[in-house]
Amino acid sequence: MSDIKKVVLAYSGGLDTSVILKWLQDTYQCEVVTFTADIGQGEELEPARLKAQKFGIQQIYIDDLREEFVRDFVFPMFRANAIYEGEYLLGTSIARPLIAKRQIEIARETNADAVSHGATGKGNDQVRFELGYYALEPGIKVIAPWREWDLTSREKLLAYAEKHGIPVEMKHKGGGSPYSMDANLLHISYEGKVLEDPAREPEEDMWRWTVSPEAAPDAAEYLELEYARGDIAKVNGVAMSPAQVLTELNRIGGKHGIGRLDLVENRYVGMKSRGCYETPGGTIMMRAHRAIESITLDREVAHLKDDLLARYAALIYTGYWWSPERRALQTLIDDTQMVVNGWVRLKLYKGNVTVVGRDSSTDSLFDAAISTFEDDGGAYQQSDAAGFIRLNALRMRIAARAGRK
Repeated sequence: MSDIKKVVLAYSGGLDTSVILKWLQDTYQCEVVTFTADIGQGEELEPARLKAQKFGIQQIYIDDLREEFVRDFVFPMFRANAIYEGEYLLGTSIARPLIAKRQIEIARETNADAVSHGATGKGNDQVRFELGYYALEPGIKVIAPWREWDLTSREKLLAYAEKHGIPVEMKHKGGGSPYSMDANLLHISYEGKVLEDPAREPEEDMWRWTVSPEAAPDAAEYLELEYARGDIAKVNGVAMSPAQVLTELNRIGGKHGIGRLDLVENRYVGMKSRGCYETPGGTIMMRAHRAIESITLDREVAHLKDDLLARYAALIYTGYWWSPERRALQTLIDDTQMVVNGWVRLKLYKGNVTVVGRDSSTDSLFDAAISTFEDDGGAYQQSDAAGFIRLNALRMRIAARAGRK
């Protein structure tokens, strides 16, 4: 008999977690509490409730976390301009610490002694979830079915689901298992099927949020974003909440074919993985945020942020959101954003985001009187540059005289 009496399952209602729900009941003979997070995946969540009820679940949590997700996780990440391996905007990674946090809260509320997730033993998400669990509740027990059972493929999962009467939606049109997909307000990801061959182009009908750039409107669209302390506060002059901002940018960006990415990335567990991503709103946000920082941040502060960018992004990718080092970096990053106020104007056209204007009436460090190519009236003494250059060249001149190459 298992010593686990109650477990909180991160439950989407999809294939994997529906199988896990039944498997937990059969294997551990325990009570299961389901937790479904609405983080903007764009799916009807009531079917998850109905599925859970079908298997006798008494405690069902379906929580709207969209505002918290963007306000407390996405926005802080974008203040850092975080991007993994030069391309990935961390859409899946940034959702995991929030899900882990709420799952632990529910475990406390329901007196559960364990939590469970649907991440595989090959992926990053097992690390992200479990680092979050242990950081927030050190003594919690974790059940990771993919590391225990013999259902080692999606085809076996489908067979198990059929045997136990578990309904499965979204079967691929060619038969067999669907893509492995993950969606939230920041992005949607795709893995599996033809994507397991990195030489093959993704099928066009795989994409769900964006039109192809070829099919995007033939006329460009202009977009203006207003920033307050590093976060977008208004879109085209309209004040919006964080979740509303991202929802609107996804709509506009998707219409113009913005934010598609086909990537082979290095997973934390050691393997390379090919995935495709749609991040229309996030792609716009990244370009705009760097633009407003370009006129408001001090040079050395901006360069320091860039020096830390890869480290910060790696912490999120590998699941260390709740670590002391990520918190320390966030404190530094957030302090730099006190002056990141103003507006950015963007031009969207067939998959491209172009910055065409930026200004800050309160915090701009751009001084036209000094940077002008015209007569500056003595604002800048060009003769000062000679001494500046000679001093900076001094160490190289000494080395050259010493015969060093």
